[in-house]
Amino acid sequence: MRILLTRTDRVGDLILSTPAIASMRRSFPDAHITLACSRYNAVVAEHSPDIDALVMLGEGENPAAFGARFRDIDLAVALAPRDIDHRLVAATRAPRRVGYTYRRRYLARLLLRGALTDLVLSAADPAIAERNPELRVAHEVDQLLAVVRRAGADTLVHDLVLPIADEDRAAADVLVPEGAIIIQLGRRWTESGSTTASCIALIVELRKLGRPLIATAAADGHDLANAVREAGVCDGVLTDLPFGVWAASFARAGCVVTVDTGATHVASAVGTPEVVLFEHRWFALASQEWSPYRVPNAVLRKPADESDAALRASRAAIVAAVTELL
Repeated sequence: MRILLTRTDRVGDLILSTPAIASMRRSFPDAHITLACSRYNAVVAEHSPDIDALVMLGEGENPAAFGARFRDIDLAVALAPRDIDHRLVAATRAPRRVGYTYRRRYLARLLLRGALTDLVLSAADPAIAERNPELRVAHEVDQLLAVVRRAGADTLVHDLVLPIADEDRAAADVLVPEGAIIIQLGRRWTESGSTTASCIALIVELRKLGRPLIATAAADGHDLANAVREAGVCDGVLTDLPFGVWAASFARAGCVVTVDTGATHVASAVGTPEVVLFEHRWFALASQEWSPYRVPNAVLRKPADESDAALRASRAAIVAAVTELL
């Protein structure tokens, strides 16, 4: 049996897909499983024990033309509710083509009737979640397990899978003291209910907890990382770490503090407690569907404004949550 799985969006989303991928491997142990991803998120699956081949859709490459290369596939599963993944899976013309979309995407549902043989509907919807605070939204991991269950998976795996190479752990050992607090810097710390000055003030307050404090940042956090470095408030500021070293650094931490980015799911995958500051808008949905998974955590909401009182209260809540988790 030949199986094609696709997830071509972000790093964090592919991490949340790893239980579904592992479930396909356990359910079809003799199958040849290929994962189609993007050049951006491929780092998540480079050492995956659950796939036989990893192929990458190039930026700007036609997904239908790419999918047409896999006409020998028996089963194709789109693990993202995106047009790119749906078109890729449809183009395989596999006897079984499975995917999912959101219940209120009526046009997509209509178009996918002919493209897929099986369509799973997700009830996740930001507007509905905000209007109904008591509504329970399934975690992304559980939504994806429902998709592979529709594809025939009968042995489900619930743990995230993110193997780390020994050389990446060795590199992280040098960079990050065991039990440190790591704050992942990114653009969202500087806007919409948070500011650069407040982020630096938060780091100062976190240092009072007596743990080494390390800041990490990728491209969207460079400006903030420079400001933090100039302020001299961290024991180290690490930018643009290779993905494996970044994950291994999180594994050494006592707690990770981050805004809502892929860092949330890296910390979950390596089993590190975390505090996540979600955006004020769409908090009800995001804090459930993309919350930390199977690790001790605190999920907080950004304030609605950037008044001094609101920012001070937000920082106090973060520090209290980190204190509780350490």
